[in-house]
Parts: sequence; structure tokens; C-alpha cells
Amino acid sequence: MLRIILTQLFLFLLPFACYATWLWLSKKGDKPESWSRGPVAWLTLAGLALTISGFVAVALLNKAPEGKEYRPSEFRDGVLVPGRFE
Repeated sequence: MLRIILTQLFLFLLPFACYATWLWLSKKGDKPESWSRGPVAWLTLAGLALTISGFVAVALLNKAPEGKEYRPSEFRDGVLVPGRFE
């Protein structure tokens, strides 16, 4: 669950990081008006779009095979047996 939360948080913050990098490289980062309402609103919408598409991708790509049951990983005789579908 933590992996999913961190992935979605990364996807949301990605546009902000890209914009901050662009401001830093273009030497415009010193001006406070660079982070005005306009860019922040668009960055928020882009972050939400990436987050929603990330949730859709997780839902579509993480499906279990039909008719199979998941067996979690376990230790057997001191050896870790990975999780599997049976």
C-alpha cells in the first residue's frame, strides 16, 4: 500500500519538480511571481491528471489470473518461498 501511495505522490509532484527545475535553469526562480496562481493551478491540474492516470494504470495492469488464488510468500525449512498464484 505504501508503494502505491508513494507512486501517486511522486506522480502528483512531478509537474511541480519539472517547473521548479525549468525556473532554476532559466534563472527565473528568484522572482516570487514565477509561482503565481496561474502556473500553480495548471501544475495542480497536470499533477491530478497524472495521478488519475496512475490509478487507472495500476487498476488495469495489476490483475490476478482468472481462477487462481494468491499464496503469499512464506518460509519453509529456512528458505523463503516467493508469493505465487495457484
